[in-house]
Amino acid sequence: MFTHIVFFKLKEPSTENMEKAKNILESMRGKIPQLKDLEIGVDVVKSERSFDLALVTRFDSHEAMDEYQVHPFHVNEVLKNLKPMLEKSAAVDY
Repeated sequence: MFTHIVFFKLKEPSTENMEKAKNILESMRGKIPQLKDLEIGVDVVKSERSFDLALVTRFDSHEAMDEYQVHPFHVNEVLKNLKPMLEKSAAVDY
């Protein structure tokens, strides 16, 4: 099992934008065969060091995660719509 976690900081973390970003990420469910599991969390602490959202994704292998990264739905739907909303992101892969 290979896990890919991404933290997102939105440019404008309004309730509406948080929900929109969450929905964009959730839209991947069932559309990318390599993606075995996905979990999205919205930060509730809101400290100085907090990010706004976390995405936890799981794959059978590192190679499967690499295929997910270039999958047309991930690139043309998720990244295209989410990137303009982001101030920054960070990832951990293991």
